[in-house]
Amino acid sequence: MRVLHFFKTYWPDTFGGVERTIHAIAKGTAAHGVETEVLSLSRHPGENTVEFDGHRAYKARLDFEMASTGFSLEAFSRFAELGSQADIIHYHFPWPFMDIVHFATRLDKPSIVTYHSDIVKQRLLMLGYKPLMNRFLNNVDRIVVTSPNYLESSEHLQDFRPKTAIVPIGLDRAAYPSVREDIKAGWRARLPEKFFLFVGVLRYYKGVHILLEAARMTGFPVVIVGAGPTEQDLRKQAERLNLHNVHFLGALPDEDKVALLDLCYAAVFPSHLRSEAFGLSLVEASMFAKPMISCEIGTGTSFVNADRETGLVVRPADPSALATAMQLLWNDPRQVQRMGSAALKRYEKNFTMKKMSAAYAEIYAELTAGPVRKKQR
Repeated sequence: MRVLHFFKTYWPDTFGGVERTIHAIAKGTAAHGVETEVLSLSRHPGENTVEFDGHRAYKARLDFEMASTGFSLEAFSRFAELGSQADIIHYHFPWPFMDIVHFATRLDKPSIVTYHSDIVKQRLLMLGYKPLMNRFLNNVDRIVVTSPNYLESSEHLQDFRPKTAIVPIGLDRAAYPSVREDIKAGWRARLPEKFFLFVGVLRYYKGVHILLEAARMTGFPVVIVGAGPTEQDLRKQAERLNLHNVHFLGALPDEDKVALLDLCYAAVFPSHLRSEAFGLSLVEASMFAKPMISCEIGTGTSFVNADRETGLVVRPADPSALATAMQLLWNDPRQVQRMGSAALKRYEKNFTMKKMSAAYAEIYAELTAGPVRKKQR
């Protein structure tokens, strides 16, 4: 069985949350006899069309971007060519240009879309896009959401519930490097013995500015791993607040990230807007048996981090609530150990690559086994 994934960007151009999910699906479904190809956009399509971990990553030339949406004239022909050879088309939402390509190429293939997130930031543009979005979601054969929380809270999905399935994102612990003692020793020497850890791209919806306020209130050591558009503003905020207890480490190799996940006291993930649809960093923390603090934003973050079971869930955009949760964990090591053990068990039950891949392989088999409904173009 051949599956073509279509998303606006992929490795080696970028490797964020959606890209990592595509990679995990490709790698995991190979065990079920699925051959995967990925088509995305790139400013350097020739050199960035590569073999990657058992599958082929194809590129079409990125012509321009507008409102976080990439456009490409070449994508129409590349998608038609690759799609004609595939048994299933696997889309990843949101990407409005993808909807246009879907209808323009008129491929009569079974189709599935993983609905990663509502469109949150571009509210005005959403008014014009909504009719096309609804037509696209109505036209595909199956919609997958990554948590029951997101299905319940997304107003855009309610009309499509009969053909919607829930498949949580899973990660492969074996894909992460072993924790090297020399790297751990280096970080032990550099950082406090006990610290809270944030890992993620520094974007507007991550709530790191709220975490800095909580760090000011508590004085607890906070380590921030990641880079991104808001990094300089956050560093200026920390300097203005005189936060000597906050350590900005920037983007780090996986070996260092694994060492810090292993060494940290607990993970803190203060995303305060629905743009944070799932929170793969929470899954990573669970893999390393770390309790978590996250915010209730109606998305998958509260599915990964079960309140009072694997960690604490607090009100969003509330530094005092975040500080209180940090204080509770800081003063209760036994609770931290209990929640960390529960987090690992929850990961093994719900968030492994093997479990996710088996679910997608089953959906693929269902779509190719039965008659595909006639597409309404």
